[in-house]
Amino acid sequence: MKLISARIEDLRTLYFNNLRKALDMEEKIVKALPDMVDNAADPDLTAAFSNHLEETRGHVAKLQALLDHGTSDDSTKTCKVIGGLTTEASDTIKDVTNRQVRDIALIGAAQQVEHHEIAVYGTLSRWAEILGENEGASVLKSIEGEEINADELLTRIAGKVNSLAEAA
Repeated sequence: MKLISARIEDLRTLYFNNLRKALDMEEKIVKALPDMVDNAADPDLTAAFSNHLEETRGHVAKLQALLDHGTSDDSTKTCKVIGGLTTEASDTIKDVTNRQVRDIALIGAAQQVEHHEIAVYGTLSRWAEILGENEGASVLKSIEGEEINADELLTRIAGKVNSLAEAA
């Protein structure tokens, strides 16, 4: 239950509130990915998670820069969705003992995160365009593209990992 409600009366406020949520989202992902790297069995999956960790650290820096240039408000906002999704991934690591099945589950968890991120960045980039925040729109579209690429890579890896698990 929320004790104090944010007053959002215009698109600019909504945009910056959601940029702060996106920053929280990426920071939570940075914390979750090392465990996924350590627990993935497939070398391609391990590499994909490792590479995405570095990419995600870059997303944190880009979002922080957008917030630093766009507002003096340094309050934080919590992305509740990613909190739930990263908890699910962590539970998967603990619950699934078969390494090949764990890889399948980790891919599924990671793709759920990617799909949320794609939706967030698509929305934010459109709002930035409407607000005339051209630099922000460009940065956010770029991040969205990286998330789409990560999702597509996971889909390709899933094809191989799913086949291996089915054969085992």
